[in-house]
Amino acid sequence: MLHIIEAAGWPIWLLIIASIIALGIIVERAWSLQRAKIVPRDLLPQVAQEVKQRGVTQDLLNRLSQGALLARIFAVGLRNVRSSREVMKESLEEAGRVAVHELERFLTTLGTIASLSPIMGLFGTVVGMIEIFGSQGGPVSGNPQQLAHGISVALYNTAFGLIVAIPSMIFYRHYRAKVDGLVVEMETQAIKLVEIVHGERQQ
Repeated sequence: MLHIIEAAGWPIWLLIIASIIALGIIVERAWSLQRAKIVPRDLLPQVAQEVKQRGVTQDLLNRLSQGALLARIFAVGLRNVRSSREVMKESLEEAGRVAVHELERFLTTLGTIASLSPIMGLFGTVVGMIEIFGSQGGPVSGNPQQLAHGISVALYNTAFGLIVAIPSMIFYRHYRAKVDGLVVEMETQAIKLVEIVHGERQQ
């Protein structure tokens, strides 16, 4: 592997750096986008039952503020429980926008790496080809086997660019779809909370 890196030249280091960043984002998002950390299964029934029995207490708000992402959204909405339905809904929407921004963190960077990696690989190939054909007394003036070897070395960059781009794009699409699904679920549960609190819906 080290031989390939040395043979591919300095442009491949750009792809190596990009691959390390992409791997870090993939691992971080896999950890952060766990459903239990964002939308706990029994959160809404538990909150609704406690509000019905004890009302909105400071202890409840504190626990929600330190809980999962949806719990923090609920805390914002319940702080406006004495306001009208519209005001409470607007506060939940504002908190939801902040939550969406948190869910999408680093995804733009991952998508950029997925898009640019093939271009970076092509750039490395072009640089390699320029060095091959531009060197005096190089492979062009030598035997065909040396020329073929030089071209294969230049193509290492293109191959590595695709190796970085393909999994990056797969995980980018996967996480985008996962975020969209989580956002829809959070919106649905937030609306249910508003309706339950204002007596328009049963649990």
